[in-house]
Amino acid sequence: MIAGLIHLVGKVIWNAVIFLVCASLIFIGYKANQPMTVPEAPKGMTYAEFMLDRLDAAKSVKPSQCGWGMMLTLAAIGPIYSFVYTSVGINPSSFLAKVTAPDPDIPKGVAGTQWYSVPDIWWNVVEQISWTMLGKQHPLGCKFRAVR
Repeated sequence: MIAGLIHLVGKVIWNAVIFLVCASLIFIGYKANQPMTVPEAPKGMTYAEFMLDRLDAAKSVKPSQCGWGMMLTLAAIGPIYSFVYTSVGINPSSFLAKVTAPDPDIPKGVAGTQWYSVPDIWWNVVEQISWTMLGKQHPLGCKFRAVR
């Protein structure tokens, strides 16, 4: 009987994880096909269009390692930064906020946000970090062409 209960709890947890993963992928797919919220982005450009444009731009950067390096850097640290910056924006008096360097990509005015607004704030941070790394023109950076 105990083994059956443990098996049931395991199945419930497994199904909850599968549901959360699927819901997250649906959310990301939906948001990636909506117009970006970054003020500097071309009006109506979606995140998916932005990333396709940046992939195309990375092909033309000399040396090519720089462009692909920026893409890999975004893929590697973007998820960490988006989580940290969202947490810092929502809890500006937390320990994490105290040990995080100030950054313009940290959301402002979202302290104490309700839990159901957090995914939207997180997505806005993802867009902003992506724009900062790949969309802005940096004088010492990879010299990506301007976003089309």
